[in-house]
Amino acid sequence: MTIGDTVTIDRAGLDRLVTVLVEHGYRVIGPQVREGAIVLDEIDSGDRLPGGWGVHTEPGRYRLFRRDDEAVFSHSAGPGSWKQFLHPPHRRIARLDSDLNTEPVQEIPAPTAFLGVRGCDMAAIGVLGQVLGGGAHPDSAFAARRRELFIIGVNCTEPGGVCFCASMHTGPDVSSGYDLALTERIDDAGHRFLVDVGTEAGARIAAELVTEPSSEAEISAARAEVAAAAGRMGRSMPDVDVRDVLRRSHESPHWQDVASRCLTCANCTMVCPTCFCTTTEDVTDLTGTHAERWERWASCFELDFSHLHGGSVRQSGESRYRQWLTHKLSTWYDQFGSSGCVGCGRCIAWCPAGIDLTVEVARLADTVEGGEDDHR
Repeated sequence: MTIGDTVTIDRAGLDRLVTVLVEHGYRVIGPQVREGAIVLDEIDSGDRLPGGWGVHTEPGRYRLFRRDDEAVFSHSAGPGSWKQFLHPPHRRIARLDSDLNTEPVQEIPAPTAFLGVRGCDMAAIGVLGQVLGGGAHPDSAFAARRRELFIIGVNCTEPGGVCFCASMHTGPDVSSGYDLALTERIDDAGHRFLVDVGTEAGARIAAELVTEPSSEAEISAARAEVAAAAGRMGRSMPDVDVRDVLRRSHESPHWQDVASRCLTCANCTMVCPTCFCTTTEDVTDLTGTHAERWERWASCFELDFSHLHGGSVRQSGESRYRQWLTHKLSTWYDQFGSSGCVGCGRCIAWCPAGIDLTVEVARLADTVEGGEDDHR
């Protein structure tokens, strides 16, 4: 087995893949059904995977349904993303003893395997790698977790109702960054998975599976199904220069319209696979002899997020939503050279007000093209 090979495994082979990863000492994280959603959590067996489950998504709505087949990966993104395992929502970063000596918390991450990473989420892992793992001052804890990571990607053949990865050029295929990549197929020939080998580590794991060489016809059919999925996205980002639209829309009255619907609940930032902002909290026990410093996720929708001496800079919901969308789709380029959005659609599905950022960008673009808000 070498890099670039494509082989085929059956459904039992997928279960065996989980077993092999566990035997190699990996903590395996994969999708599973829990509390009315498909979530990401540790699995020790392929039986935990969501075979036969799909999801219906639309703005402000996410519902599981039973499929007519036993497809494992024919569901779109759930509320959780892989970010939570690379950039935890709450972690202790230091201790302080009674003599005021600070002891940083040293993490020793366990080797981890992500099973079922979509193209959009692979792109998100890359974005986080640039934001947290790059630059002059990388986050050492993030970098350590990323080094210990084994990734099994999944090429999408059934996009969801709020997916728009094709218009963000991040999917539906997993183009790079994986150790192994799966394409699920179910037809009269049975239930099987094409496995693309991306790295030497992936080749070593694949060598322990029962595989068959994939025929050229099988590979072509699988690639065609993935390519066809790009034309069935539930959403798309408008085909405009989004950065320019947002630069020219700073004073647009449309922000007030969005603010009249936005609850500033921060759901969009919590489910986003690339939002990375944090804050720190210091806690102590009742004796006052022990204190700890914790890091937790923060959001630009929080009133105190922009707090400076004298008060918060962004007090209105309008200004906070504008900050989030403008950073995500425009000024992120200035900082990191790419968009901060990967088109997964989570922020649309999990917004309780059903706000759809693709629709809001389209309305801003229409306004700018009408000449009402050209402030260049």
